[in-house]
Amino acid sequence: MTGPASHATPQPSAGTTAPSRATHRPAPWWAVPAAIVCGVMGAIQARINSDLAAELDDGFAASAISFGTGLVILLLLLVIMPTVRHLAARFWRELRSREFPWYLAIGGVGGAVYVLGQAFSVSLLGVALFIVCVVAGQTVTGLVVDRVGLGPGGVRHLTPLRVLGAALMVVSVVLAMSRGFSTQAPWYLLALPMVAGVAMGLQQATNGRVTQHSGHFLVATLGNFVVGTAVLALAASMHMLAAGAPQALPPNPLLYLGGPIGIVFIAMAAYLAGPLGVLTLAMSTIAGQIVGSVVIDAIAAPGHLTVTTVAGAALTLLAAVLAASSRRRA
Repeated sequence: MTGPASHATPQPSAGTTAPSRATHRPAPWWAVPAAIVCGVMGAIQARINSDLAAELDDGFAASAISFGTGLVILLLLLVIMPTVRHLAARFWRELRSREFPWYLAIGGVGGAVYVLGQAFSVSLLGVALFIVCVVAGQTVTGLVVDRVGLGPGGVRHLTPLRVLGAALMVVSVVLAMSRGFSTQAPWYLLALPMVAGVAMGLQQATNGRVTQHSGHFLVATLGNFVVGTAVLALAASMHMLAAGAPQALPPNPLLYLGGPIGIVFIAMAAYLAGPLGVLTLAMSTIAGQIVGSVVIDAIAAPGHLTVTTVAGAALTLLAAVLAASSRRRA
């Protein structure tokens, strides 16, 4: 994946809001495994960012640092990749001239909303319930986005296999995370992680559209980190004014790998949104995140795994395969 995305097709110009109508071939055999690996990397990134937040005693600062380091790396890549630099500059000109709708280029807000939703609600809801609500929001959004054709792959019908796969995904995540359910928080707080899930689904759709229009997935990735860093830096600054400065930066270099891993995660998702569709991409990355989290927990605390956790993680893979096996297209 070093060149322009091979599935890219021209977008309607003049600021159109029409859904994508791209004609595309079936996804290659490696697309779903690649998306699952992408999800595993997301689980690793989440663990690193969580450890950094604990060291700093400030989740806002940790999130801003993660996005900020990723942005610096991407800017350095632009220096050594003239083709991507040219495509990014051209895309920026098209945004300024409204040739491409600006609201399809702010996918980074989705990542920022997810991080902020995590910071505000995990302590009240618990990690398990937060993840289940995010998965529900992201899965439903994937169904809707594919049906209306907002993603880069065009309209994808709600076939029985796709709907069954989406339902099985939510059930399997509930099963995998059931051991961690414990909360006394009011029910309306469930809206926070659901909104985060919706934001993540829309992020994957808009990133795919930017990749399709610009001709390279790194253009979408760069836009994500610019927007996400700006939002999180503002949130971290406001939090620092209210709660004080974070702890000193930890010396462990591994705690700063969240940004580089995030680049790979977002770039792969932007590249795969076209061939897979938003629903299958979301479900595959969710499966990877759940399986990756189970493996991480097994390494960190091998005695705490349960049969239901392992079974739920395995069912997420089955759900992703069911969604991917449906080939009906508009």
